[in-house]
Amino acid sequence: MRILPTLLIAPLLTGATALPSTPAPNWMAGAWIEAKGDSWTEEFWTPMRGGIMIGAGRNGKGAMLSSWEATRIQRDSDGVLTFWGSPEGAKPVPFRMTSSTTTEIVFANPAHDYPQRIRYWMDGKQLNAETSLIDGSKAMRWNYSPMGEN
Repeated sequence: MRILPTLLIAPLLTGATALPSTPAPNWMAGAWIEAKGDSWTEEFWTPMRGGIMIGAGRNGKGAMLSSWEATRIQRDSDGVLTFWGSPEGAKPVPFRMTSSTTTEIVFANPAHDYPQRIRYWMDGKQLNAETSLIDGSKAMRWNYSPMGEN
């Protein structure tokens, strides 16, 4: 997954003190894995603390790493949760939250080439992630289980 659904930043840098209108998606916190044969994708998320959730992702096959990403979720200066993805150390790209429930959160950046939409949701004990174009086309999905339970 090139942009592994994974975090954000802003109020801490700008000194803004936005009230949290949308709860942080702490249900994403943990170590997650999807394994298909010897191919694997992993995501790691901290709970929100100090205004930031820190995430990371990596994927590969066997012992070989294919790609990695640093991510974060943080509130923008206006209080909107934003996902920031930085694949392999590239400049972080923001995706603002467009919707949220107690078990799903969707972020979007229509100006980005791909992905334009990042969606996370829980299904029982499984964390699911999807990247797509803004209209939902060209979707890629990951179905993560908690590490140690697979």
